[in-house]
Amino acid sequence: MKKQRNVMWLISVCMLLVFGSCSKGSSNTGGTGSGGGTGGGGGGGGTPTATNDVNMWLTKPDQSVLLQQQSGILSFVSTATNGYDVINVDSATAYQTIDGFGYTLTGGSAFQINHMDAASRAALLTELFSTSSMGVSYLRVSIGASDLSATVFSYDDMPVGMTDPTLANFNLSLDTVDVIPVLQQILAINPNIKIMGSPWSPPVWMKSNGSSIGGSLLPAYYSAYAKYFVKYIQAMQAKGIPVNAITIQNEPQHGGNNPSMLMSATEQTNFIKNNLGPEFQAAGISTKIIIWDHNCDNANYPISILNDAAAKAYIDGSAFHLYAGDISALSAVKTAHPDKNLYFTEQWTSGSGSFDGDLKWHIKNVIIGSMRNWSKVALEWNLASDATYGPHTPGGCTECKGALMVNGSLVQRNVGYYIIAHASKFVPAGSVRIESNLAANLPNVAFKTSAGKKVLIVVNESGTAQGFNIGYKGKYVFTSLNAGAVATYTW
Repeated sequence: MKKQRNVMWLISVCMLLVFGSCSKGSSNTGGTGSGGGTGGGGGGGGTPTATNDVNMWLTKPDQSVLLQQQSGILSFVSTATNGYDVINVDSATAYQTIDGFGYTLTGGSAFQINHMDAASRAALLTELFSTSSMGVSYLRVSIGASDLSATVFSYDDMPVGMTDPTLANFNLSLDTVDVIPVLQQILAINPNIKIMGSPWSPPVWMKSNGSSIGGSLLPAYYSAYAKYFVKYIQAMQAKGIPVNAITIQNEPQHGGNNPSMLMSATEQTNFIKNNLGPEFQAAGISTKIIIWDHNCDNANYPISILNDAAAKAYIDGSAFHLYAGDISALSAVKTAHPDKNLYFTEQWTSGSGSFDGDLKWHIKNVIIGSMRNWSKVALEWNLASDATYGPHTPGGCTECKGALMVNGSLVQRNVGYYIIAHASKFVPAGSVRIESNLAANLPNVAFKTSAGKKVLIVVNESGTAQGFNIGYKGKYVFTSLNAGAVATYTW
């Protein structure tokens, strides 16, 4: 309680001063940013005015501050004598390289964005994808329809009772209307963005129940479906859209969505080692093959596939969502197969959710949790929706709130925007996660960018303001966060 009273007193005093700047004292407790961040102090009286060493970007749970850079002075000093916890950042200890942060560009998202007027659309896409702005660096798209497409379709739909095992009728179908034009505009802004494709269902004539909902892939069509992936990658490349990775099946243990398909670990193993892997190899396809793409409650599914040496030879890694289980499942897979990569590919925010609750939970689990458990990406679900959380398929998600809510050419930025921006704006692709210790009630993760910048993302998950020190190479800066607040620190 003493620490809490001290930091609340400090914040109150600092906020009374011009631009939130405090005079330096004899301990590391000077200066404050306008959102509650307090800067380093130290030395005796008469010390020259401190220079700012650390930039702080803040979001508050009451939305009064949204990804705003703070004006207070944050200076490193040689001692931390205030008694508060220290988050030590160690750039000499490095972990995984980061591929990026982003969203799924659903068919519905692309529809909303593509129907904005040209100037508004260009401004929005630049804001999202320019490396000098929000810097979204990774996108997932559906192979065919997802449940957040307006209608169900595949790239080889046939009349009822007919099949097309040679894929003579393959075409990119409705994706040519909105998804591909928007992707082409995004690539013009950031040619290095990585794109992952995930199918919700193959053509229904390949399935055991002949339906877009549930069912399984008939073994007789394993070869045709492998060629379907090859044709998709080649057709997208012909449109100037490189597909960096594919997953085999979105949520292969959830057969109730529209579209969806069930696929066991054994089925996925056999499909990869006997069909998809060899087809990619024969066609010279370098697109990464990623397994699972479902919840953190069944690490044994990807582990069992990777235990098959023939399948493992074709697999880059495993993908996860967190609608069930614990984020530590990623580390369990990493421990079992340390030579394979991890990806966090989806988490929704609900239309009935709260900004403060979603901000805290998603930063803790999706951004910090996935990264501390070896993920190379962290993706939120739907990039854009309308005010009714549409469009969606019949039976598709009715409450999936977009990171953006688009109404004509007007854009509302929702919690998903800020969840990703706190990472994507500061941690470009090619950055490396580095060591940082966990302090009580302060989940955090640290990175070093290819330019040498250090980045620390922290959320205060407690119900009261928290003061703490950031330590780096034997020097310290004191800062604080209000309850539920998120900050990204860079130096």
